Formats: sequence, structure tokens, C-alpha cells
Amino acid sequence: MSSCPLPSRISLNNHLYASGVSDELRHLINDIARGGKYVQNAIRTTDLGLAGSSNTFGEDQLKLDVLSNRIIKEELCESRLVHSFASEEESDELQELVVNAPYTVVFDPLDGSSLVDCNLAIGSIFGIYESKGGLIGKKPRDQVAALYLVYGPRTILVYSAGKGAHAFYLNEVGEFNLLQKNLMMRDEVKTYAPGNLRAVVDTPAYRKMMNLWLDEGHTLRYSGGMVPDIHHMLIKGAGIFTNIGGSKYPKGKLRLLFECGPFAYITEQAGGASSDGTKSILDIEIRDLDQRTPIIIGAKKEVKRVSEVLKS
Repeated sequence: MSSCPLPSRISLNNHLYASGVSDELRHLINDIARGGKYVQNAIRTTDLGLAGSSNTFGEDQLKLDVLSNRIIKEELCESRLVHSFASEEESDELQELVVNAPYTVVFDPLDGSSLVDCNLAIGSIFGIYESKGGLIGKKPRDQVAALYLVYGPRTILVYSAGKGAHAFYLNEVGEFNLLQKNLMMRDEVKTYAPGNLRAVVDTPAYRKMMNLWLDEGHTLRYSGGMVPDIHHMLIKGAGIFTNIGGSKYPKGKLRLLFECGPFAYITEQAGGASSDGTKSILDIEIRDLDQRTPIIIGAKKEVKRVSEVLKS
């Protein structure tokens, strides 16, 4: 009989262990979570402004983008569990870390970084795949886990390893403790978060969808950051988030690997749905690291309805 006392709180590590997550994956998720703590500290202490460089996709990098990317890369190296990684900020190719390590990690180190100087919530997004076979040809459904952190008044981590989606808060002594287990999306739309509203100009069906939400009296909840907006939807258990293509971004602005895939995995584990307008985001084949996709994500019935309206 174990002499361990019953925990007075459920830590992230405890929850991973009790959920049957393998030791290697558990350690990797804990290492990524530790990196998130350092990113959170950097947000609070680092000067704002541009770093004077751009990422491989031509977008200006903030100092925090560069620092967050370095912090997370160091944690992945230290874990000794990551064969290779791809970061939205650093490279358009997989970078090898440890030969024969079991996992490949894809991440956006600081999603919504343009909101930093406005002091709005931002976040980090991670997808974890088995390293065997590489990434090209796989689908987001092949992820073994996904997680994100949202840096706001509190730092919150939400993860899924295929057994539901669970939320943890960072306490004052630097430990992630359980906030809410088994997040669950209802087939209900109280709020909507419509990204790329410029597309209503050349996509009449998108304008029609906006008008339907307005006529139905739903509440707009859009900050301009994917992490806080989808987090709001998951915590409330209802809502819809969209970011579709338009003339400027015909295939959508958001990236399959770094943003849409991890969120689709977590949301579908929470009972919601995702779609590119035709099929689940989880079923899109990965062809390259910079691959873009439209995304409709949230309550199942609403994802279906939006897809049908956009097809019209």
C-alpha cells in the first residue's frame, strides 16, 4: 500500500501520470510547460519593440518573438526527447536536435505578439508528433498531444493527450495546478470571433454569416489573438471562431502546422469540431511547413452551419 498522501492539489505532472500518459510524453509536456513559465516572465520583464529581423515568412519579429523562440528551443534541447522541431518564427525546415529521440514538436512561440504593446492576452501553441516518418504526409490527427498557454491576468495551460482537454493555472510558486478537467463544448453559440473580416468585401457568403450572427443577437468576442479567443470559447464551452480566406490570403492566413492543427486537436477532444469548410482540420494532409488553411472551429452544429453558408 502506498504511503503517499492524497494530494491537496492536482498538479499538471500528477494529472498526466494519473491519465496514463507515457513517461516520455509526460516529461516532454512538463518541459514545454516550464518553457512557458519563462516566456511568461519574459513578457513581464522584456523591453517591447522590433528586433530588427524578420522570420522566414517575411513578418517582422518582436524582441519577445525572438526571445520566446530561444527559450522554447532550449527547453526542447534539454528534454533530450525531441528529435526535431519546427517553429513559426525560425525556419521553414525541420531542425534536428537529438537523433533517435521519439518526438517532433511544432510550435508558435508567441501567437498574437502584435498585441503585446496593447497589454492584451497572448499565447504559445504546441503540437507534438511521433518523430518516426517525419511530418510531411501526416495529418494533425496524428498528433500524440497538443497544448497551448495563454498569458493574461493568469497564465493558463490547456493540454490534450487524446483523453479529453484539461486546463491548469500557474500558481504563485510556479506550479501548474488543475483548474478545470474535461473541458466540454456544447452545441451552442453565445459568442463569435470572426477573423479576417476584410474577406467580407470579396466573399459575400462570409458577410451573410456575419449578418446571421448579428440578427441572432450573438455577442462579439474578438481580440485579434487566436489563443485568447479560442481559449474563451473552450472555457465557456460555447462559441465559434472563424478565419477564412479572401483576396489577400486565398488559402487563409493561419498555418495548419503551428496554429490550426493543435487547436483542432484540443477542440475536438473537448467535444467541438473544426473544418476548413469541407473537412476536419485534423484530416488535412501536411504538404509543407508553411501550409495555410481556412479554419472554422467551435460548437459542432455551428461549424457545420458556417461551412454550409460559406459554400453557398
